[in-house]
Amino acid sequence: MRIAFLKIEHFRGVALAELKFEGHALLVGTNSAGKSTVCEALDLALGPERTSRRPVIDEHDFYASKYVGGDHDRVRIEVILTDLSREARRRFRSHLRPWDAELNAYSDLVESPDLDGSDVTEAAETESSRTAELPTDPEDDAAVWALPVLFLGRYNQPDDDFEGATFFAHPEPITSAPVDDFEELGAGLARFSRADKQYCGFLYLRPNRTGSRALSLQRGSLVDTIMRLEATASSSVWEDIISKATAADLTDDGSGLATVRDELQRRMARFISLGSSSAPVDILMTDLTREHLRETLRLHVAGQPSSHAVPFDRLSTGTLNLMVFALLTYIAELRGHQHVIFAMEEPEIALPPHAQRRLVDFVMRNMTQVIVTSHSPYVIERFQPRQVMALSRDSGGVLAATRVTLPADTKAKKYTDNKRQFAEALLANAVIVVEGATEWNLLPRIADAMDVDETVSYYHPDMAGISFFDAQNDVSVPTFAPIFAGLNKPVYGIHDQPKKPLGPDLVAMSRAFDLYLEVPYTGVEELLAAEVAIPAQRRFLADAEQRDDYPSACGTLDASAGDSIVRTQLKDVLKGRKGHSGYAAALISHCSDVSELPRTLVEFLLAVDADLRMKGLIPADAGKAAASGT
Repeated sequence: MRIAFLKIEHFRGVALAELKFEGHALLVGTNSAGKSTVCEALDLALGPERTSRRPVIDEHDFYASKYVGGDHDRVRIEVILTDLSREARRRFRSHLRPWDAELNAYSDLVESPDLDGSDVTEAAETESSRTAELPTDPEDDAAVWALPVLFLGRYNQPDDDFEGATFFAHPEPITSAPVDDFEELGAGLARFSRADKQYCGFLYLRPNRTGSRALSLQRGSLVDTIMRLEATASSSVWEDIISKATAADLTDDGSGLATVRDELQRRMARFISLGSSSAPVDILMTDLTREHLRETLRLHVAGQPSSHAVPFDRLSTGTLNLMVFALLTYIAELRGHQHVIFAMEEPEIALPPHAQRRLVDFVMRNMTQVIVTSHSPYVIERFQPRQVMALSRDSGGVLAATRVTLPADTKAKKYTDNKRQFAEALLANAVIVVEGATEWNLLPRIADAMDVDETVSYYHPDMAGISFFDAQNDVSVPTFAPIFAGLNKPVYGIHDQPKKPLGPDLVAMSRAFDLYLEVPYTGVEELLAAEVAIPAQRRFLADAEQRDDYPSACGTLDASAGDSIVRTQLKDVLKGRKGHSGYAAALISHCSDVSELPRTLVEFLLAVDADLRMKGLIPADAGKAAASGT
């Protein structure tokens, strides 16, 4: 069983969203794009424990917090589940609809082939034939079925309370009379019960679920869920604990309580006729109930390098995250991995990269469907492009998802070789594609220098959310323009003058750039030698000569050398340490202000800055205070 479709109406910051899922899914987007809202919506509709909370929803769960009157006074979340097992089809048979997996739609709503309208009989026969072809037996393994469920939430004004519940969305009730605003919620629809939700196996790992509740024994906690699933006679678990606790001898000989008990018994006997038992006065744990035990019992864990067990809430955040994940996998195993839909928000919190990768690989390998939100490239790189859904939300609250689509002529190796870069770019507000490692190191350093120069009104790329992408050569730069433009991201390209003019295909791709610059130099070394101020070049070369990795073949620069010799020396040194050596970036650190920086690259970055301001992705007045001296 997996989620194929989700529709959200008037929930939190989302006025409307319609999302199609195809197996595992990675949700990416900027902060407040709606990733958490998607997961919370799924939990409301499918989470077995979510609707047991009171209130199920509150004022701020309604879009724009409008819950009385108007267009936003109902929360509506529709989920369509497909890939149903035979057991699921048998259990939910009266609520299924035939499904077209290829079109990702109900088969009974797929329109017939277009007719010219002149032959009504032909149209009727076509429709009748199509209807006859629809599957009718839910237990037929060759048929494809979908289970639609619907969460409804509202404010019940007469009761001054919020209410919400999940229902089977099919069949819909037939009503002829107007619906009373405050009739029973979901009137006419059958309730999708807690047991039904447990059968669907939806599990949700929140980033803040490591609080006292998740690992406690309180009702609805992960441990409580495991106890109910694991116990063959769950009703006896608590009775056994109560019996053992009550029978515990707290006043054995030599204890302080024994002395107090004996003295109380001796003095009471002077005035009260006590029973004939050996201990007519005793101190016991009495009045124990399940609720007492749920509040007081908790996991104790000894983590390396310590051997002393402490209450779980005293452990580190990362350890708690992994403990919660371990319990969720335990629940998944008890339910059968093939029946688990696993949603995780930001699994990277407080975890090192290797733990992030292992966690994601485990759930993708063992669960039916995994839905993950993340800001970590170590998580993102574990997903294939088709599994990535980039979320965005407009000012009207409409949430949309764009899938990562590589051009047809893009080889899989290109994506594989650039996985980490793709992951970082997916998280960015905008992307600058450069041609090589030298430029990839160089441009951010120029941005640093512009950022600290008070004469320049400039918004640093890190603040603007810009990612620099290394295309690895000049002719590859244009090929990435349609990829990032297809994700509705501003994308900018810059590269040196190629050895021969770009072909028509590359020129066409380059048109997808919001700004595109082919610099008038055959290499970045020529550009830097021509445009960086000579005093900065001299300072850099004097410093570079002291480095252990200085290219000895270049020799040293005579202090009396003329400007042309300095430029030639700089080109030779930079070419001798091309790439990730950091030499080009080190050159920028010797520039005292923006006037000594390479003008072509400064103007390019300022043009990107202006374009992002125009698009509203940078505040219009950002950086102006420093530039004006205020």
